[in-house]
Amino acid sequence: MALAVVHMALVGALGLKLMVDRARLPRAWARTAPYDPSLPIRGRYVRLRLQVPIAGAPSAAGLDPVRGVRLREAGGRLVAEVDDSSGRPTARWQPGQGSAVLSEPVVYFIPEHAADPSVRPTGEQLWAEVTIPPHGPLRPIRLGVWKDGQLNPLDLR
Repeated sequence: MALAVVHMALVGALGLKLMVDRARLPRAWARTAPYDPSLPIRGRYVRLRLQVPIAGAPSAAGLDPVRGVRLREAGGRLVAEVDDSSGRPTARWQPGQGSAVLSEPVVYFIPEHAADPSVRPTGEQLWAEVTIPPHGPLRPIRLGVWKDGQLNPLDLR
């Protein structure tokens, strides 16, 4: 019984920490490149690589294709700044596009009955809202669809 109480306290403390982080830390939307939508051992999820614009994107000439980046929120969007000393996730530079794809994917778990949100019709893009912690991986909050110049959160319940 004591072990169950300790386990519940640990899980509750982690849940509380994540809720406080979600309320306190910056959050931002980023375009995604989904892949690997299901793994039977872990349940249903969408694995997402985030595509982010590079703030003050320099010319691609002479850039190493894999860079360290520092992530921040700007106008509700996730933005990367080239910073090889930051220790933040690395990104693969997309020459000519002024953007990068983060090498560390995020995983968003979806309900068993929900349709796979990564399968989008032509003209729609899947986006993810993430919490930006000072250290560690980004934490996905919810998914949304960009269509006709507007971002609308998805209801996957």
